[in-house]
Amino acid sequence: MEKLIITVAVCGAEVTKKENPNLPTTPEEIAEDVYNCYLKGASIVHLHARDEQGNPTSDVQVFRKTMDLIKSKCNIIIQISTGGALGMTPEERAAPLALKPEMASLTCGTVNFGTGVFWNPPDLIENFALKMRELGVKPEIEVFEAGMINNALQLQKKGLIQQPIHFDFVMGVPGGITGNVRDLIYLVESIPSGSTWSVAGIGRHELPLGVVAIILGGHVRVGFEDNIYYSKGVLAQSNAQLVERIVRISLELGREVASPDEARKILGIDVS
Repeated sequence: MEKLIITVAVCGAEVTKKENPNLPTTPEEIAEDVYNCYLKGASIVHLHARDEQGNPTSDVQVFRKTMDLIKSKCNIIIQISTGGALGMTPEERAAPLALKPEMASLTCGTVNFGTGVFWNPPDLIENFALKMRELGVKPEIEVFEAGMINNALQLQKKGLIQQPIHFDFVMGVPGGITGNVRDLIYLVESIPSGSTWSVAGIGRHELPLGVVAIILGGHVRVGFEDNIYYSKGVLAQSNAQLVERIVRISLELGREVASPDEARKILGIDVS
């Protein structure tokens, strides 16, 4: 079984310091948090940015500063979010792609998202995929519902994305696919041979789905964007604490953890 790739989603767009005081929001806090996660075993950071008030932002200069600080500390793979935050325009969401990160998220469909709607109509998805192809950015296909897998395969047929495709199954969002193991297995069995995949379980689903992914040969995403608790009612002290737990479990199950360079090789990221 190939080594485990651990992605850490350190802050997202929705969580606040009121919910967990340990949430990093400034470029300096995020970069230090990412570095600590890298030291514990994370090889990818799924990156959002916040403004000076702690609100989600797509400001390219904020992303640039955050990315530069991260790069000065370690060689973790930076995967920017093009999901942004609910209410952002497509132009705002796509803006940080100009920085040419190694990876970026690409959500392949519209989904109810809590009390809102995460809009991703076909033309937006294709435009984002085209920008990523032109800039040499590897997309991570975000899947909130099973139909999004087929939408991604349509992009492949049009030459907008290439194999090996990397999928991230975001499970347990209110309005999306449930966090049941049954549904994870269905998603895994629905992607093309040769693809790679990870799972991001939301809230209480993070740990059990992560353990199943380790056993099935997939990869795992953890972090405050998805879950702010270490156990029921107990706030996590840091993102690194969540990474460290997955590393420990994976090693106990006999599966080694990938370094950033090993993750690049597994995902087919061009390092030339």
